[in-house]
Amino acid sequence: MGFATASQIRRTATLRPRPESPPARYLASMLRLESVSKHYGGRAVIDGLVLDVQAGTTLALIGPSGCGKSTALRLLLGLAIPDAGRVMFDGIQLTQATISQVRRRVGYVIQDGGLFPHMTSRENVTLKARNLRWDRSRIDARLDELRELTNFPLDGLDRYPVELSGGQRQRVALMRGLMLEPDVLLLDEPLGALDPMIRFSLQEDLRRIFRTLGKTVVFVTHDLSEAAFFGDRIALMRDGRVVQEGSLQDMTDHPVEAFVTEFVNAQRGHLASGHSE
Repeated sequence: MGFATASQIRRTATLRPRPESPPARYLASMLRLESVSKHYGGRAVIDGLVLDVQAGTTLALIGPSGCGKSTALRLLLGLAIPDAGRVMFDGIQLTQATISQVRRRVGYVIQDGGLFPHMTSRENVTLKARNLRWDRSRIDARLDELRELTNFPLDGLDRYPVELSGGQRQRVALMRGLMLEPDVLLLDEPLGALDPMIRFSLQEDLRRIFRTLGKTVVFVTHDLSEAAFFGDRIALMRDGRVVQEGSLQDMTDHPVEAFVTEFVNAQRGHLASGHSE
């Protein structure tokens, strides 16, 4: 199969309606990485990264394997500590002293869910709330809300992860991420391991949920059409830095360097027609 053209990728990304622009009240910064660097084994995985995510918007982080996008998410959550620069959350600098406070305001969803296999769906979703000693009625009410929001079957709540489909496990992981009513959702390739039909359905549901709740979302993906479908903005990374940030059209029509065009053209298998030139 040949390479996808920019126009074909644009057509795929616009098959379903784009999200409406966020209201003006959401223009304050919620998440910021200020010249952040992170090294592992002497190698710079994140190199002076600058990123700003406005409240109530969805930023799609995309780039080739090893570009640092998942590490950037871990830095935003405090799972990795920067060697240089600052991580800011709603005006609060993320430090050892503030990590616990910030994490209660963040939902985190990873590929294949990351569910505890010895717990039922109900137990996985409600774990944090139980640890915080929420009363039973509050937990049950919140669980009912989330089950309806994610279209999860009632009888699935008492099943173990091994008894669920891949799509159902991701719905449980999303419910768990939303249980404490967080201000921010961080999702690390949550749909990457799913087959195309289940993935398509979950994409529709996820975007509906994002728009319904109005959360600040950072969505890591390797799929450019998925990034365009979810993101109010797309940030394309390479070697620990953002190369270009904006819309898909910005990247196809006004690439800042040759790598941007190469990345766009290398996106295969996401064409609505099933054909490529």
